[in-house]
Amino acid sequence: MSSVSAGASRSTLQRFLGGYGQEIVVLLSIVALFIVVGFVNPRFLSDTNINSIFAGNAYIAIAAIGMSMIIIAGHIDVSVGAMIGVIATIAGTLAVAGYPVWIAWSVPILFSIVVSAGTGALVAYTRIPSIVVTLGMLSILKGGLISATDGAWISNMPPEFMIAQMRPFGIPSAVYFMVALTILAALFMRYTDFGRAIYAVGGNMEAARAAGINPERSVIGVFALHGLFTGVAGILFATQLQVIQSTVPPNLELTVITASVIGGVSILGGTGTVIGSTLAAILFACIGSALIFLNVSAYWLRAVLGLLILATVLADMARRRRAQ
Repeated sequence: MSSVSAGASRSTLQRFLGGYGQEIVVLLSIVALFIVVGFVNPRFLSDTNINSIFAGNAYIAIAAIGMSMIIIAGHIDVSVGAMIGVIATIAGTLAVAGYPVWIAWSVPILFSIVVSAGTGALVAYTRIPSIVVTLGMLSILKGGLISATDGAWISNMPPEFMIAQMRPFGIPSAVYFMVALTILAALFMRYTDFGRAIYAVGGNMEAARAAGINPERSVIGVFALHGLFTGVAGILFATQLQVIQSTVPPNLELTVITASVIGGVSILGGTGTVIGSTLAAILFACIGSALIFLNVSAYWLRAVLGLLILATVLADMARRRRAQ
């Protein structure tokens, strides 16, 4: 009986590690970074730096939640960085114009949901690859933003608008958003019919259709959800500093996509979790901060992320081959 129990325990552990192996690796990497870099330079563990790592990058983690859903469904959105820039500009403009803060927050989020849902409809019903559609959307958003604003700075926003700077119980509000949305999204993907449909569509669209799932509606729905998370990320991005520059943040879409992939979401679709993408976004922030405290050029961050992407994709391919 003891050998049977031990075998069952090992089987349960293997299933757990198989489902969350990448997330555990990312989490242990974060812990190791804090220990090693904190030992070399204790200032790395200061309250100011820890707040910068978590609160300053929460909007990236939230955007990566929606991106993870998109990639799990078998698609990708390279316009997410441009959308965040547009959302921040719309929100700041409305706030400075004197509109109530709830309008300055909600209108940009609704804009993001509608535009993202429209993008999803174009992908779903025309069968144009999502990377092509979102590349077009990237150009439209980026060009439209610069043409409309000339890259102007937005300042003098009312204090009540600056939601990312609020600190309930001494903790930055952006951290609350990041943790709460990650938990809610993880539960949604695991326990709702629509969440399971996203995995099914990304794993095998025709099999999902045969099982009674409407792939087109699922794609539109997941793009709309992605728009919601992008909208929240855009509001947090807009309110973390005292000014907003009406431009597209450079390389932001690559950071968001990389967080999803390194967090364990398969670039081929069908597998992964949103928890991993949030942890990966924190890991990137830790690596970037660690390079500064270790007096290493911050430009190495891109090289490190590139290596992590290659390692993650190769590991994913190896897992798929073993499964087959």
